[in-house]
Amino acid sequence: MKGLLKIALGILTSVGGYLEAGSIGTALQAGAAFRFALLWPIAAGTVCIAFLVEMSGRLAAVSRHTMVDIMRKRFGVSFHIWPFVAQLVVDLFVLASEIGGAAMAMQLAFGGSIRVWALPMAVLVWALLWFTSFATIENGVATLGLVTLCFVVATVQLGPDPHAVASGLVPRLPVSNAAQYGYLAVGMLGATISPYLVTFYSSGAVEEKWSPKDLVANRIVAGIGMSFGGMVSMSVVIVSALVLAPQGIQPESFKDAAGVLRPVFGAGGLYLFAASLGVGCLGAALELALDLSYLAAQTFGWEWGEDQEPSHEARFALTYTAALVLAIVPSLLAIDPLKLTMAAMAFTVIALPIVIGPLMVIMNDPEYLKTHTNGWITNIAVTAIVVLGVILAIVSIPLQFAGS
Repeated sequence: MKGLLKIALGILTSVGGYLEAGSIGTALQAGAAFRFALLWPIAAGTVCIAFLVEMSGRLAAVSRHTMVDIMRKRFGVSFHIWPFVAQLVVDLFVLASEIGGAAMAMQLAFGGSIRVWALPMAVLVWALLWFTSFATIENGVATLGLVTLCFVVATVQLGPDPHAVASGLVPRLPVSNAAQYGYLAVGMLGATISPYLVTFYSSGAVEEKWSPKDLVANRIVAGIGMSFGGMVSMSVVIVSALVLAPQGIQPESFKDAAGVLRPVFGAGGLYLFAASLGVGCLGAALELALDLSYLAAQTFGWEWGEDQEPSHEARFALTYTAALVLAIVPSLLAIDPLKLTMAAMAFTVIALPIVIGPLMVIMNDPEYLKTHTNGWITNIAVTAIVVLGVILAIVSIPLQFAGS
């Protein structure tokens, strides 16, 4: 049973990391604009995030401390304040896009506007955090997240050419629209290799009291959870390529793509799309709101824990409450959630090297990892991820203006 709960944490992490406004939005646009040519950022990002999640879980299991806690102790507050601020800003930005995405899902299913639904969605997230436990959130969202398998079913039913799909796993420069191609590739990588996934997963492992006995399960969780998310995210690209691209639909909002599942599921396709978007955004919003509280509490040395009564962890609960209040503002201003999401994904990659760089130093420190420090394969992989993060950080802003 304990092993199954760990797998649930992996699926929850992947639901929030892959199957949310950022990943669904970028995948829909990529498939509509370039068909299968942008499958490779998801594949590359899945490998990267699996390495990072495994490391953060291993660190938590061996040291019994979170990544943020150790980073503060290892490098000092004067250094740690920079990754803290970078991730705080990005988490708030992405949280706003997730609240908007959840509100848009409700609009698609029941009518109204995102202004009407934004506050109820934020209150739902707050209530789940305030009144339930980490395990309830973890298992509930992981179970609901299985609805996103409708994209996998649609992929099978639509029957894409396997050779065309496989060719999309190899990076190639496009013959036209290079700026948009680069913009979407960066956005997809940003949506996949999200820094908050690493810190959230680390904190969740400590919440569940992982130990060195859980290291094998941690590897399985990282692999299964991230592969689940990657598979579904690729399916969104493929379905978009087969349904939206032939119709010449370039989705500039989630409304434009709402009929993407209709050829397979008929009228019910709209509700499956809305449910997938809504559940993914709900899972991501829960992760992000919790991660903001984890970041603040672990940086400033507060007591923290989702399983504690809010009255016992007042500052922890106040942080996610304040974050949710701020996050509904863009939706109340009727800012389109897909546009907000695309901007958020580009800025996410800027925080990536700032957060991940120090992690590599920690993962090679026997003071915290004992005999479980990184091997040479993992070090090479993480070095490549940091280099990739620096490159993405440099090109993200120019591509944001050139490609959007």
